[in-house]
Amino acid sequence: MAESEINYIDIPQTGFSSEESTRKERLAAEEVAEKMASTPEKCDSQKQREEENPMEQNPADEGPSFQSPPPLSAAACSRCPCGEPVNFPNGDGFGLSPPPVPTNYRPIRAPALLTPPNTQAVILAPVPQAQKVSIVSAPYSFQIPCRRISSPVDIEHFHNSDSGRSFMGFVVALSESIRSHKISDECYESPSVKGIVEILGIMDAWIDEIPPVQQPARYGNPAFRQWQDRLHQGQELMDRLLAPDIRASIPEIFPYFTDSFGNAMRIDYGTGHEANFAAWLFCLARLGVITENDYQAVVSRVFVKYLGLMRRLQTTYWLEPAGSHGVWGLDDYHFLPFIFGSSQLVDHKYMKPKSIHNQDILDNFSDEYLYLSCVAFVKKVKKGHLAEHSPMIDDISAVPNWGKVNSGMLKMYKAEVLEKVPIMQHFLFGSLIKWLSLLEKDSQIWGQVCY
Repeated sequence: MAESEINYIDIPQTGFSSEESTRKERLAAEEVAEKMASTPEKCDSQKQREEENPMEQNPADEGPSFQSPPPLSAAACSRCPCGEPVNFPNGDGFGLSPPPVPTNYRPIRAPALLTPPNTQAVILAPVPQAQKVSIVSAPYSFQIPCRRISSPVDIEHFHNSDSGRSFMGFVVALSESIRSHKISDECYESPSVKGIVEILGIMDAWIDEIPPVQQPARYGNPAFRQWQDRLHQGQELMDRLLAPDIRASIPEIFPYFTDSFGNAMRIDYGTGHEANFAAWLFCLARLGVITENDYQAVVSRVFVKYLGLMRRLQTTYWLEPAGSHGVWGLDDYHFLPFIFGSSQLVDHKYMKPKSIHNQDILDNFSDEYLYLSCVAFVKKVKKGHLAEHSPMIDDISAVPNWGKVNSGMLKMYKAEVLEKVPIMQHFLFGSLIKWLSLLEKDSQIWGQVCY
């Protein structure tokens, strides 16, 4: 039969249940079988193609008695003549439909899917406010600090205490001190600030003296333990900062300092260690070593020097991220520079949050603004598009102004760092950052009521 005699238009679609449709389908199938029976023997290339794709096999291969199967619904038609399962998404009986679009497809600019579990709580929380740090006076009762937090109840107790509010208020005060200022702007630098910068410079030089050892693994170079050993033996570094009358506080404040540079056993570093450095600065403020006049220099000189030291430690000994939030986190290691850096850019005339996507801005201004420095570092150590490996940073770039970014960062720091038990369980408490037990707190409240 000539090919032109076959009317393919009359071939019904699978799924018709009427008697007329069944008869037409059978006649059409018999015509196809008669035509294909008269075709010449297949060439080798066609046989090979059919072996690779069974759906290309000739219906006539089933034999001269080939007949169309009984009409089935589109959902039931799920197997080809070879017996392999086949899906027809559109219900067409002849020919395969295009594959469906994957349900997990996400365009690059879509919002982050892996967002913090308590995003709504962060949004509704009030913005933390700055507080003045109360200075301790003689007689002192310094003590070796210890851990107190082990449950969410302890976290709530800490944040409801004077110590918790004062510590968070200190972070906010540092953020406000650097608002609309570049790193290189002139500011008051007290001898204490210069002494801290000098100490961090000495520790930075230790890296040159303790090179990383050769090993197959990329992360966790054991030479970092030698650097940590030298740090723990350096209590005399505190003598450069403290007056003779408060040097008795060294056993209390030195543990905060040593815990600010990572863990020697795990060879890791994270936001908990960064919080310890902020706690060490808070203790110095409680002792009167640094004052509110020093706050801008504490950020632009001290914290910038600390951040540079930690970046060098991270890339030299390849410290593991401690408690990294993975793809949705801001940075595998740090949080505070995003707070201070967003405060720097508040009311900037030209740079907006979306400016982080401009590589020229990152290249030319990352030395002056901590936020841009952090984004540039993330893009340096992580490959691919920013929206793929750091979707939260990418999402924040859509915020209209830096003021909203800064307030959101403060709320997020409190919720995602200071209110997390895995992080705060390592936080230390002594006489400068006090931990009042529930019994002691009740006694104080009862004493105030009686008074």
